[in-house]
Amino acid sequence: MYLLLPKNFINPLMPFRNTALNTMNERTLLRAVFDALPSLVFVVDRDVQIQEYNAAAAELMMAERETILRRRAGEILHCIHSDEVPQGCGHSSSCKDCIIRNSVNLAFAGKRVVRRRAKIELLRSGSKREMYGLVTVSLFAFEGKDHALLVIEDISEIAALYRMIFICPVCGKMQDEDKTWTKVESYFKNSWDVDCSHNYCPDCFRSEMDRIKSQDGTQSEQPGF
Repeated sequence: MYLLLPKNFINPLMPFRNTALNTMNERTLLRAVFDALPSLVFVVDRDVQIQEYNAAAAELMMAERETILRRRAGEILHCIHSDEVPQGCGHSSSCKDCIIRNSVNLAFAGKRVVRRRAKIELLRSGSKREMYGLVTVSLFAFEGKDHALLVIEDISEIAALYRMIFICPVCGKMQDEDKTWTKVESYFKNSWDVDCSHNYCPDCFRSEMDRIKSQDGTQSEQPGF
């Protein structure tokens, strides 16, 4: 038996169905955006326990999701100080200087932390690895609870650049990672896609102007032809 409905009939459940679909689509979109971010992104609580994380962070932690959630960031990232005391991450004497934990504390105190430079020492396969990052923390509320969005930008390669660059004292060429000597302009272009321009510093500008004036004076003293 078929029930004939009028053409203008509106299903009373349709608004609820559309709302559910829209909510699901929004969550799917937000998750995709979250995982597309190249920086390490965590959602943490006051004790820096991980509540959520993105794909970039998952690659660094290399652990199952059940192992990561509700664990302190230092423990799951294998910070070298997280095992110094039985209480774990946040309780060692070294933790008082931890940029990540201090930044999270500032966020929960109502202050926004933007790109604070941090040196993070991690254990990987029994060896110490130094990671340099820019730490940003913002506070937000979700389902009636405060959480902190912790973002760590890995700048280890840039930090390595600042620590040691070999420059020839005679010709000024720079040595790249392939041990090849090249001009400064080529080095930055090939390594960092940075274009260099040229301008005189004040000292060289005065020196160059004196040289030009000296040449002009010498030429004016020469007899004409």
